[in-house]
Amino acid sequence: MGIIDWATIGAYFVIIGVIAWVSGRNQKSTKDYFLGGRNVGWFAIGASIFTANIGSEHIVGLAGSGAKTGMAMAHWEMHAWILILLAYFFVPFYYRAGVYTIPEFLERRFGPKVRALLSIVSLFAYVFTKVSVTVYAGAIVFQALLPDTFDSPETAFWVGAFSTVILTGLYTVFGGMRAILYTATPQAILLILGSGFITFYGLYELGGWGELVSTCKSNASQFALWRPLGDPDFPWLGVLLASPIIGIWYWCTDQYIVQRTFAAKDLVNARRGALWGGILKISPILIFLIPGLIGWSLCQKFPERFAVQDSDYMFPMLVNNLLPTGLRGLVVACMLAALMSSLASLFNSSASLFTVDIYQKIFPNRSQRELVFVGRLATTAIVGLGMLWIPIMKLISNGGLYQYLQSVQGYLAPSITAVFLLGLLWRRINAQGALWGMASGFILGMFKLIVQTFYGKGKIETPTVLSAIGDFNFLYTTVLLLLVSCAIMIVVSLLTPPPPAEKVEKLTYFSLYSNAEDAAEIRASWDIWNKIFSAVIVLGVLGMYLYFSFWLV
Repeated sequence: MGIIDWATIGAYFVIIGVIAWVSGRNQKSTKDYFLGGRNVGWFAIGASIFTANIGSEHIVGLAGSGAKTGMAMAHWEMHAWILILLAYFFVPFYYRAGVYTIPEFLERRFGPKVRALLSIVSLFAYVFTKVSVTVYAGAIVFQALLPDTFDSPETAFWVGAFSTVILTGLYTVFGGMRAILYTATPQAILLILGSGFITFYGLYELGGWGELVSTCKSNASQFALWRPLGDPDFPWLGVLLASPIIGIWYWCTDQYIVQRTFAAKDLVNARRGALWGGILKISPILIFLIPGLIGWSLCQKFPERFAVQDSDYMFPMLVNNLLPTGLRGLVVACMLAALMSSLASLFNSSASLFTVDIYQKIFPNRSQRELVFVGRLATTAIVGLGMLWIPIMKLISNGGLYQYLQSVQGYLAPSITAVFLLGLLWRRINAQGALWGMASGFILGMFKLIVQTFYGKGKIETPTVLSAIGDFNFLYTTVLLLLVSCAIMIVVSLLTPPPPAEKVEKLTYFSLYSNAEDAAEIRASWDIWNKIFSAVIVLGVLGMYLYFSFWLV
């Protein structure tokens, strides 16, 4: 890291700090702090959705997955099509309800118990997956790029982890959602440009795209997009069934992502913002996963120049070995942008859940100023919990950062996905069914996570039943959890009284569209530009699937 690199990073922090300070001033209500005043345009919403999703775990973990398992994790990055589902199906419900949080929406459909349960599950998921994984990935960047700057690589790891969490927490606490939304656009530009440079320089060093394909063909079974049914990690049927379950939970029902659409100034902008985020979502395969394949190929071709201790260090190694001074600083700023944007979004969403769904329920009729203050305290608490979890995350990631993240989400997502899909499509599902379905799915998912941590091949192998559960494929587990949650919801709902008609009015798909005035307004918001954006997403995803399904044949 030269002087120009440090100057570039410093300039980035100054610019982001100024934007956060200016945009975060004079926020006196929860509407201002959590939803940016509800007057945000589609471009900022889509950029914020993209940067919220693309954290340092993507830049570091996805490149590591590319180097280790090739295109296997690409299916999760082709979920841009699910953002069409968010824009077309889910957003009209959320936006017309005028809610601050997803659990608040569920309360209107199923009552306060389901809302409280979802808030608790979401906060649990944020602290133990998103915060820990994102911070750990950011710390890897510091350890790889600045191994001797802070005395030792281990010290660099902790300096990177703590400093980025604290800085991000500060600008989130004082800036709120408006700061997150308006810093998202420059961060999205940095992310795409910085990672694009890695792909460009890596291909140039390797000898072009043809050389990459040729090198990867030597290990085609490891790098293929589709794997045989006998594959222990990524059987094609498991991928095909499980990844959309995780995707629908993440993109359509998770406060962390969906909150951005709540900030739109109208329904047209809310839907178009989701679609713009989907268009941006097409890029990660090319700018994050492909560099991992390039890195692996460079290690095969030039072992004396390119080497890593494990796959999660692949992206920082490429930054160190490929980029010239100045550009290296820009890409480091890009990685910091990813880390800070993702964490900032997480902190604000967590604060929203705690303040609106827990604190305001326990202490009703509090002033707007007090609720904003509590939101800031909640953000600070989430920062602290994230920092406390770092040592544990460091021990349990075992170099499989991105796959670890997807497997844990695969145990959390199914019950929530089941509640939303059945709840919105079938008016007979009642509060008891939703509560039992979500609680059962969550408990079973956590049971699987705990068992696989301790039991399985190479771990504790007796009793054999626990060992078998521990080794059972995480993708098939995701599918089973969805089926079990749906079955419990249906059975319990049919054995108990149906919900009153007023409880489902405009909160199920058919009841919302049965009102001519509501249906006309929703259809009018799906304008020609939203249709064009949807077509771009569909063509982009199909093109990716068609090419990478046969690229090593």
